[in-house]
Amino acid sequence: MFQVDAFAARRFTGNPAAVVVLDHFLDDAVMQAVAAENNLAETAFVVADGHRYRLRWFTPVVEVALCGHATLAAGAVVAERLEPGRESVVFDTTSGALVVHRRGSGYEIDLPVRTVSAVPTPAALSAALGLAPLETATDGGNYIARLPTARDVRELEPDLAAVARLDRTGVVVTAVGDGPYDFVSRYFAPRKGIPEDPVTGGAHCALVPFWSARTGRETFVAHQASHRGGDLTCRLVGDRVVLGGSCVFYLEGHIDL
Repeated sequence: MFQVDAFAARRFTGNPAAVVVLDHFLDDAVMQAVAAENNLAETAFVVADGHRYRLRWFTPVVEVALCGHATLAAGAVVAERLEPGRESVVFDTTSGALVVHRRGSGYEIDLPVRTVSAVPTPAALSAALGLAPLETATDGGNYIARLPTARDVRELEPDLAAVARLDRTGVVVTAVGDGPYDFVSRYFAPRKGIPEDPVTGGAHCALVPFWSARTGRETFVAHQASHRGGDLTCRLVGDRVVLGGSCVFYLEGHIDL
């Protein structure tokens, strides 16, 4: 098992992911128990399959259909530990084939765009956030709430119990960026066992088309303003989103079962 800080400029920032390398997938209950024991936003399970790899992701409480930061971390594990020097890795997943490329000292991951649709702002969402968004959209699974300023995003203290009662599995808040950033965001998903995710690749599969539709741009520098914080480069390429960032290794070891 490896623990890697993904989308991290230095250790103890970005989003920590566990990457467990197996010769075959274990029973779902065992993998879920391992993810719960790790108690990270996601644990990725990786199995070699010829020149490609199979990949699944678990939060502490549920298997998920897509996890960007843990896929980036899995790519770093393959390129730096399992097959040193490898420049790209293809992962076969429930969300299709995902490719991680080495780019200089960092990595890029190619992910599917999430369709974003405007929706009326539910009163329960404003109550959970403690303020009314300027506009609200959904990517199907999450609400996306645009707030007035980057400061509002950074200082937000949502009612997580109320967020968990919403009719979506999570809430992304976002605003025009400050400093070097084009936009900032945070992601809350207590229903999935993640009160606040430090840096979320999947959320940016919706945030990039969301901001592209409002700016006419296709490239961005983004910051997820959690306590740990993380930076991402973002490109919209047709129906794909390419996210870039660095990975820092924190822990390597073995699991006893």
